[in-house]
Amino acid sequence: MSEWNGRSSQMEEGYWRALLQEGEFAASAGKAPLQGVEVLEGLAQDRIPSDGRTAPPDDVWEAAQEIFENNGTLELEATGYNRGGLLVTWRGLQGFVPASHLIGFSPWLSEEERRAELARRVGQRLTLRIIELDPARWRFVLSERITTEEIRRREALLAEITPGEVREGIVTNLTSFGAFVDLGGVEGLIHISELSWGRVEHPRDVLKRGQRVRVYVLNVDRERERIGLSLKRLLPDPWETVEERYHPGQLVEGVITNVVSFGAFARLEEGLEGLIHISELAEGTFLHPRNVVREGERVTARVLSVSRAERRIALSLRQVDKPDGWWAQE
Repeated sequence: MSEWNGRSSQMEEGYWRALLQEGEFAASAGKAPLQGVEVLEGLAQDRIPSDGRTAPPDDVWEAAQEIFENNGTLELEATGYNRGGLLVTWRGLQGFVPASHLIGFSPWLSEEERRAELARRVGQRLTLRIIELDPARWRFVLSERITTEEIRRREALLAEITPGEVREGIVTNLTSFGAFVDLGGVEGLIHISELSWGRVEHPRDVLKRGQRVRVYVLNVDRERERIGLSLKRLLPDPWETVEERYHPGQLVEGVITNVVSFGAFARLEEGLEGLIHISELAEGTFLHPRNVVREGERVTARVLSVSRAERRIALSLRQVDKPDGWWAQE
């Protein structure tokens, strides 16, 4: 089985044993305590527990690991307790919820009050998140507090966030259709079309996982918990002022970004591309535009026309060598 790594809330072995030193109490009132120390010392040493339970199969640990890595939650009933917290069971795997990770559990209770409060919670269903997982030691530790706090934070963020705001977040995932950004408990999506004013082949060409970014909030669907984000809306749209910077007859430098059957596209600046129609690539006949230019090639082109409204620039390679003043005479 693959190596399993616990994340937060790592517990020292001595503390773990101390949590169980007074035994394990089952849900039924008056039932004698199990020998908690013996049971968990056996688990820590990767032995069959003394109460006759057998080790859960690997696929149970693998399923738990998947939930752990995806920050999933489990709805489980508290089946017992010990001095340290509550016990739960999931698919034959016994889990432990430390008292410090229970919602509303006061750290100032006396020993008697502590036992009474834990006993009162047996039989209740809890929404839990896995915080430690170690099959070699049979450790399956969960938290109610983390889950509840995250839910509250998520609900508060969804209630307050509005379109038009600028927020900061961390890129959590990159897919072919966009980038997901954690805004502090809620993820929003930057669609690939909102990453840049220019052409983007894949979001990884613009962002990377773990990167902190400022984003513009496009829309919020509170019912479906979906937030649309944009990166490019925080940058000036180069097409808004294109007619001030480019004009017919002008010679410009560009890089070929895409070659298609009807011509080639050249990037003049970030977010601004012009089309060189096949008829404007070269004199004479040729089989395909790739016989004339290739992607990544830097070229000098002549501007034929500029349209801010249609977001189009027509370019020509064929007319680059026309004499000075030729364009004005046409």
